[in-house]
Amino acid sequence: MPSDTPAKRIKVAQLPFSATFRLAYRNILRHRGRTWTTLSAVGFGVAALILSQGFVEDVFVQLGEAIVHSQTGHLQLAREGYFEHGAHQPERFLVADPEGDKKRIATLPEVEDAMARLSFSGLLNNGRTDLAVVGEGIEASHEEKLGSFLRISAGRRLANTDRFGALVGHGVAQALGLKPGDRTVLLVNTTDGATNSLDLEVVGVFQSFSKEYDNRAVKISLVAAQELLNTKGANTLVVSLKRTGDTDKVNALLRERNVWRDQEVRTWYQINDFHPKTVALYNRQFGGLIFIILLMVLLSVVNAVNTAVFERTMEFGTARSLGSRSSDVFRLVMIENTLLGIGGCILGVAVGIGAANLISQVGIPMPPPPNADLGYTAYIRVTPTAVAGAALIGLIATVLASLVPAIRVARMHIATALRQMT
Repeated sequence: MPSDTPAKRIKVAQLPFSATFRLAYRNILRHRGRTWTTLSAVGFGVAALILSQGFVEDVFVQLGEAIVHSQTGHLQLAREGYFEHGAHQPERFLVADPEGDKKRIATLPEVEDAMARLSFSGLLNNGRTDLAVVGEGIEASHEEKLGSFLRISAGRRLANTDRFGALVGHGVAQALGLKPGDRTVLLVNTTDGATNSLDLEVVGVFQSFSKEYDNRAVKISLVAAQELLNTKGANTLVVSLKRTGDTDKVNALLRERNVWRDQEVRTWYQINDFHPKTVALYNRQFGGLIFIILLMVLLSVVNAVNTAVFERTMEFGTARSLGSRSSDVFRLVMIENTLLGIGGCILGVAVGIGAANLISQVGIPMPPPPNADLGYTAYIRVTPTAVAGAALIGLIATVLASLVPAIRVARMHIATALRQMT
């Protein structure tokens, strides 16, 4: 006779985490072929992320340093309104005591040097034709330290002894047919509205990262520019720092201290917005690259995990029939693949950093960027943030790829799992 007593549900104890962890670790060592497949997929993705982000980071750094050390310096101080309207009327925005102001700026420990510049616009004549130019009176000895990215394509740099020497941009030299040793005449309007001219000798031809700048730029000594414009002042004080990373800090300090009453401070990336626009463009492109690599890692790991789960379905069914819970199976699969993800990330970081060092020892020859004539050598710049981000993305991708197979095998009926052929 059938019993009237209802069947009692057998309560199965859940495996402790330590036991599941040890079992997962042993399974990884047992299935070496599948383990290396998953490790390779994750490691490739992490290494690719490190290399691509390191390349883009180097582009950002080199572009920024080229701007700083060929044109703007790290910061510039001028009278209020100069950066908006000074290009057309620089004589209206003169700093009265540039020498005293430079000394006050140089007291900051982050500052390496400070120099004065006097801007002007005028006509440069080679005896046959005129060319509209934008010029600067500079302190040659200070500018030589700052202008490490300024390439001298002919002649030499301007020196303190070149009172009536001129350093002209590559485009200016081509347009007027000038070369070192040639004489030229510079015609400008003085601060009081009169016209003045100065006979100059071309001492060198330079190229910067900006072709547009080289097509109009002329540099002469600050003394000659002051004599030409009939003034003892300057338009801007250019600040060179020991570290580019201190730009924002020194910017805040200079704004707080007020070197003079109506001062205006601009950083190098505010003066030249080409850099932040380039960074924004590359960041969008790199975001797309991260998505593609993440998708590749996901597909590779999903394929490896699905294959492993399919081949071990009977093993999981046997474990369930012996009393393991479905949650134990799910947790086992997730721990295995988390360990594989960690191992793949370590492998990828090692390969990525090693490949970055090897590539950086040789360098990557790059063509001139837009609006430039000069190429450069790119490197792979590895940063802790990039490495940590790549490893985190690889680990997340591995864990996400494991979720669906783990849920499917955990929900599979025991009888169905036992009938599955290995």
